[in-house]
Amino acid sequence: MRDPKTIAVVMPAHNEAQVIGAVIANIPKKIRAMSVVTIVVDDGSSDATAQIARQQGACVVRHLTNLGAGAATLTGLEAARKLDADIIVTIDSDGQHDPAEIQSLVEALLDGPYDVVIGSRLMDPEGMPATRIAANLLLNAITYVVYRKIVSDSQSGFKVFSRSALDAFDLRSAGYEVCSEIIGEVYRKNLRYKSIPVKAVYTRYSQAKGQHFLNGINIILGLLMRLMRRV
Repeated sequence: MRDPKTIAVVMPAHNEAQVIGAVIANIPKKIRAMSVVTIVVDDGSSDATAQIARQQGACVVRHLTNLGAGAATLTGLEAARKLDADIIVTIDSDGQHDPAEIQSLVEALLDGPYDVVIGSRLMDPEGMPATRIAANLLLNAITYVVYRKIVSDSQSGFKVFSRSALDAFDLRSAGYEVCSEIIGEVYRKNLRYKSIPVKAVYTRYSQAKGQHFLNGINIILGLLMRLMRRV
């Protein structure tokens, strides 16, 4: 791999005007002399998400309608390719993740060397609601059944990829099941990966914006449909 020069931070966002400015403001501007570019994918927001993101210096790509977290992630990853990013970070825009931890994930990728580094909330679950722990463990198990790859936090939206890993991915999910699909791609493409602990910040706002019960059911159904297509 060439010496990395640009890090793209991809943030899918839907109606996050209340918090997205603070999240972007706390993203590191440089890591090991590499420039950091923030890409916000405004997934059909009806509030000022896009305007605030631009005011904070982010590159903004807009979906005219709400297409889903997976679709927004894929749009952001394609934008990172067009910017010729060497390292790509995905992070939630609702404030659940601490942007300062981007540096530790990027450094783990570079020092490994790894192709993918996953920020795992379950490796540092203090303060994580018991219902979220149980739901994520269940989805870890279903992800394993479908893709035969076990990781400590299959639903983490906080990940770092090398450019070669991104180019190897064949992602198609429009919904939240994109997180599990990425795990499947890690397995199918025999990519080197590591999970490291990250601290999730569970405020009343982030819990309200997080995955709801219906989203969890949709993830399970999507994963089971993928399993059935392979049988």
